[in-house]
Amino acid sequence: MPGTGPGGSGGTSTIHRARRVLAIKPFRRLWGVTYLCSVADWLNLLNLTSLSTKLLDNYSAQNYAFVGVIVTALLPGLLFAPVGGLLADRFDRRKIMVICDLLRCGFLLSIAVVGAPWWLFVANFLVGCCSIMWIPSKDAAVPNLLRRPEQVETANQLGMVMTYGLAVITAAGANALIQGANSTFHLFQGPGVDLYIAKVVVVITGLLYLISGILVATRIPELSLRDVHSSPQQKKVKRADEEKFGFGAMMRDGIKFVRSTPIVRGLLIGAFGAFAAGGAVIGAAKPYSSSLLGGDAAFNLLMLAVFIGLALGMALAPKLAHRLPHDRLFGISIVLAGLALGVVALSPHLAISVGAVAFVGVCAGTAFLTGVTIIGSRVEDAIRGRINAIYQAMLKIVLFGATVVTPVLIGLVRQRNVNLFGTPIIVDGTRPVILGGGLLAVLLGIIAYRQMDERRTEKIFSDLRNALRRNPRRVNGFLIAIEGTTAVNTAEQAARLARWLGTGTRPVVLTADPALGEQRFRTLVSDAALTGVRAQALVAAAVRAELVERQIQPALDAGSVVVMERFVDSPLASLSAAGELDRDELEGLVDWATGRLRPDLTVLLDSEHPDDPQPSLKDQLWVQKLLAEMAAADPDRYVVVDAEGSDGDVASRVRTAVKSVFVGSLAGLAPAEPADAATADLAEAAAAEAELTPEAKQNGVAEADVVPVVSKVEDR
Repeated sequence: MPGTGPGGSGGTSTIHRARRVLAIKPFRRLWGVTYLCSVADWLNLLNLTSLSTKLLDNYSAQNYAFVGVIVTALLPGLLFAPVGGLLADRFDRRKIMVICDLLRCGFLLSIAVVGAPWWLFVANFLVGCCSIMWIPSKDAAVPNLLRRPEQVETANQLGMVMTYGLAVITAAGANALIQGANSTFHLFQGPGVDLYIAKVVVVITGLLYLISGILVATRIPELSLRDVHSSPQQKKVKRADEEKFGFGAMMRDGIKFVRSTPIVRGLLIGAFGAFAAGGAVIGAAKPYSSSLLGGDAAFNLLMLAVFIGLALGMALAPKLAHRLPHDRLFGISIVLAGLALGVVALSPHLAISVGAVAFVGVCAGTAFLTGVTIIGSRVEDAIRGRINAIYQAMLKIVLFGATVVTPVLIGLVRQRNVNLFGTPIIVDGTRPVILGGGLLAVLLGIIAYRQMDERRTEKIFSDLRNALRRNPRRVNGFLIAIEGTTAVNTAEQAARLARWLGTGTRPVVLTADPALGEQRFRTLVSDAALTGVRAQALVAAAVRAELVERQIQPALDAGSVVVMERFVDSPLASLSAAGELDRDELEGLVDWATGRLRPDLTVLLDSEHPDDPQPSLKDQLWVQKLLAEMAAADPDRYVVVDAEGSDGDVASRVRTAVKSVFVGSLAGLAPAEPADAATADLAEAAAAEAELTPEAKQNGVAEADVVPVVSKVEDR
């Protein structure tokens, strides 16, 4: 019984989401720092490869020097990436970033001062070590700078655009400008002018790192924050655990976390397959283009198609994530990339190859961004640095290994010239290698999908059909509304139902009747009370629009079960009864305010003896009659529960009714029932005591504006 359509943030444009994330000052400043460091990284790579050849006279040594710069830049990631994650999880991330920036500046300046070839490689290696310590701290700190966890995906998008887009263009342009300025204006002359200019660029690169360190130290103190989106109780437990752990214990804890958490285990398995296939493609790209008889032009065209596809995939990933859960989207992207590689391997013509390679890029970009988003939004802050480090280390190790091994494998197959449908092609080792990489990606993608998928009872093909629809159905979460004539009853039963559902395997979010929010909103609008029914209807619609956009829709997109008291039906019936307004007009107003979001299930508390002293008995009976009519008009979306008796009895009936709905594809949403009702009541009471905030305990759940109840049982 899916909802009628996405609402809230689900329909928000990429530009709008990016603006909202960039409106957060700490993140905007970190984004600027990322730009500086990324420009410095690319400028360093471009310039040191040039400087290394200028410091040597021997031609053979110059060729080895170029490779040496690449190897010394990659080697720290292969050796020390886990250490960066340990530091990010154990110490102040802002201090780590500042120290690493200052060290990178110092090492680069020393290259210009020492001027010896051997020191260039040593210093470049040390700069790489600092970078591999800096990156996990930055990545792990990003979610703590954001207002809501669901903004992690957009933040990662912006980071990718900056690192692999704007920074690359800036670095290449700046390097060309500096190198060409002397040729044009003859600022420096003499036999060693090229070496002098290369050293100037090294100094400029070092100063960029220095500026980054100063900005991090003085302008972004929020980088030191931890567990921003965790409850105070969770923070206390995590701090106590962190104080007990040394580096060895933290490493063992990280490995244990990977082994015991299916979503992270599947993420790393899928990433291994994707990176191995990517390395095979990189290593085989040049000879593959020759097999198509296209030469250098074909190679450049294939590379352009890959990068365009990557950019497109990263741009499309958030929109696809609103139609497919992240855990499914990651595995599916890798499987589709592997299948597309099979097309690349068997392609007889350049046009087919370009299209297939571009699709591989789209899938790879989607998978990479989805993987980073899962780490940022689904992994706890206390261990996020280590998981980020493992992910980044795997990227470098597997890509490097596959790129090195691929030419050896290609050399094992002899070239043959064949005609396929009148088109001459060269069959060599590139095609079996690319095909093997595609098969590996498909296999590990399927394993990753099965490890990560939290919706196994729901068929994947229905999700894929939904993703291709013009107006997709909401598929990630499940919205339950508790409706009735009295706010006291609906608040109590919503809280009890949320606590019961919280013992299951899905996160559960409870949102209260926004009547208190309406009162605050009225105060902001006018000092006088709004007595007109139409004015009250507009205020109610405004408050619910805000609730849907900021809380309900993000929770549904994250796959949570949302329990909402008095979402739409009760307010509609109350306003219609109080002012005799046209119900169709009110429903149109609510549809517009909520983006046509409707509950997947509405539990109607049916009471023959309303006991709320506020409205008149006549009005209450009229509201009850209207609610009964709504339920009768849409029986597939409603369950009617007898609300007579004690709260415990009513709660038991509500659980039974809800559980009867959670069958078949929805069976996984219902928690396992205790052996008897007494056990259920004891478990509910314990959950209530653990979940309620001190203010809620003092004032009552019904008076709390919003009571979040998040519970997740892992690896039961």
